[in-house]
Amino acid sequence: MNDAPVLYRRVLLKLSGEALMGELDYGIDPKVIQRIATEVSEVRALGIEVAIVIGGGNIFRGAGLADAGIDRVTGDYMGMLATVMNALAIQDSLESIGAFARVMSAIQIHQVCEDYIRRRAVRHLEKGRIVILAAGTGNPFFTTDTAASLRAIEIGADVLLKATKVSGVYDSDPAKNSEASLFDTVSFDKVLIDKLNVMDATAVVMCRDNNLPLRVFSMAEPRALVRAMSDGSVGTLVTA
Repeated sequence: MNDAPVLYRRVLLKLSGEALMGELDYGIDPKVIQRIATEVSEVRALGIEVAIVIGGGNIFRGAGLADAGIDRVTGDYMGMLATVMNALAIQDSLESIGAFARVMSAIQIHQVCEDYIRRRAVRHLEKGRIVILAAGTGNPFFTTDTAASLRAIEIGADVLLKATKVSGVYDSDPAKNSEASLFDTVSFDKVLIDKLNVMDATAVVMCRDNNLPLRVFSMAEPRALVRAMSDGSVGTLVTA
């Protein structure tokens, strides 16, 4: 366990649904979700309160379904249900290793999870439970990135952690440009003006306007999440 002093008291981790696929083409890779659960549990063991917002792109993505001809609102609700499925899988993985977790949904599904109520979510965090926030904002046309920003602000998180497939924020797409440079820190305004595709614009503006720092890092790097709790050099810090 890392003995360095921790940087945060409460964090919100944004995970894409695609992060759960691992090497699969679809669905959830049990080994990947177990590794994520282990790292999240390690962070909680440091005394840090942890909330998670999960996407559903490994199962359904509303915008993609709309491109295929499905009504956009219907597609977005299907995507929300996919995030609930992912959230339940994460909860199960966490509980299998002895962590305490609660799934809270922005749409009512009382048989499988709680409704999202801000005060109740904060209380769960204070009690040491890991809170998994599903179904985005509960509204169509809003991404889970925007949901992550909104929930992080609502619960008073110290930082929004955006887990990606790359090491942080680059000045261009590293998959297309081998000369792309990684930023240690970058401003919200530069992210927006240069369209650096960190998160969608609404999410970035919400972070900027509410002074919520955003740290972008690669979840594929072993224990990167745990290291980010005490090492300010992990990934890229996006601030005002």
